[in-house]
Amino acid sequence: MRRYEQVCILRPSLSEEEITRITDNTTQLIQEDKGSVIFLNKWGMRKLAYPIKKESQGYYVLCDFAASPAVVSEIERKFRIDDAVLKYLTVKISDAISAEEIETARSEAEARAIVPEPEEETVAPTEEKTEEYVANSETAPEEKVVEAPAEEDSVEASAELDSDGQETEEPVQ
Repeated sequence: MRRYEQVCILRPSLSEEEITRITDNTTQLIQEDKGSVIFLNKWGMRKLAYPIKKESQGYYVLCDFAASPAVVSEIERKFRIDDAVLKYLTVKISDAISAEEIETARSEAEARAIVPEPEEETVAPTEEKTEEYVANSETAPEEKVVEAPAEEDSVEASAELDSDGQETEEPVQ
């Protein structure tokens, strides 16, 4: 068996049941060939970088699995037939994977999926900066703006009216 990672983009108009049907069919194909799904992650609705089949959004699904190359060919064949799948990409991660490596990868994926929530509420960084600025501005002296002197031109210009009544600039020598 080989290890693969697959991302597919589904139509945004699909219901949750249809998305589940597609992912279940994929995992069923993998398991029928004695492969195993390491993890399946539904990323959800995202904006596409460019329109695909006239859609500007898509539902992303990431699947990491171990299977034979024949299973990957069958999954991709079904994706090409199904109108619900906008795009897919399958990448081979390793040529061979053992049962121990599959279990290790599963435990690592589960550990990454669990993210502890912060215990204390923190003040947003913009609010902290605003409060700090207000506190410092009360004690700090005011800054004065000094304008730099304008550069003098070697040729001065004077305005005159031409026959149409518009101003023209002619250099004064």
